[in-house]
Amino acid sequence: MNPDVTEEIEQIQKIYDIIVNFLVNYSFQLIGAIFVFLIGSFLAKKVAGWVLQLCTAKKLDITLSEFIANVVKIIIMTMIAIMCLNMLGISITPFIAAIGALSLGAGLAIQGVLSNFGSGFNIILTRPFVVGDTIKVQGVTGVVLKINLAFTLLQNEDGMNIMVPNRHIVGEILHNSGDISLLELSVGVSYSSDLDAVIGYLKNAVSAMEVVKAEPEVQVGIIEFADSSVSLEVRCWVDSQQLATSKHQVNKVIWDTLNEHDVVIPFPQREVSLKQA
Repeated sequence: MNPDVTEEIEQIQKIYDIIVNFLVNYSFQLIGAIFVFLIGSFLAKKVAGWVLQLCTAKKLDITLSEFIANVVKIIIMTMIAIMCLNMLGISITPFIAAIGALSLGAGLAIQGVLSNFGSGFNIILTRPFVVGDTIKVQGVTGVVLKINLAFTLLQNEDGMNIMVPNRHIVGEILHNSGDISLLELSVGVSYSSDLDAVIGYLKNAVSAMEVVKAEPEVQVGIIEFADSSVSLEVRCWVDSQQLATSKHQVNKVIWDTLNEHDVVIPFPQREVSLKQA
């Protein structure tokens, strides 16, 4: 017989003997470890669900509740894994050392990902916003749909989902308007207009709109004396999820109201004098 084939057969026989000896010596421990792992997984899932229900009953934020439930599940599963390894006679000390070395290398390689997770943890604990709030950050505006450790999911008024990495949120200027947003519009009227009457017309017309919130109260006032007109500002509060639509409707009401009361919106004018040499 070929010596190479004989050597391969001997190696296969050694591996077979090792497997048989392991099953003979540790078969009961292996079955017990599998049983403990399955029972532990079931209990971890049940306990995590119970913790989630408890947090929800205490009216905690859904993101924070899910985070606490997941942490509890991970802790329980870690304890179960250590128990199973001990039942098989496997020391966890080498694994801990290997995990430490791998963590150092992985940490250097995925600094951006870890930064997102750290920022997500910060958001969950400090809660600068919660699910359902309308926020504006990095030039992006939308309703918060979900807060994960790595990213925050927003949805804008057009129904587009926007995924913002958490490291671009923490430490940045954040606008949180909650359920309602301030709408600021301006219009110029002639200097010959009765400003008190015009302000009253606009305030009554805008306050009567369905898209405008009754509280806070609509504000109308003079913001600037321009070259050709007096600039009036209309400030009202509308649903954050319908900001653009509300802006269009309020502008149309302002236009209709001024036309109804014959209020002039002047064009920009310039006076040019020619002097002969």
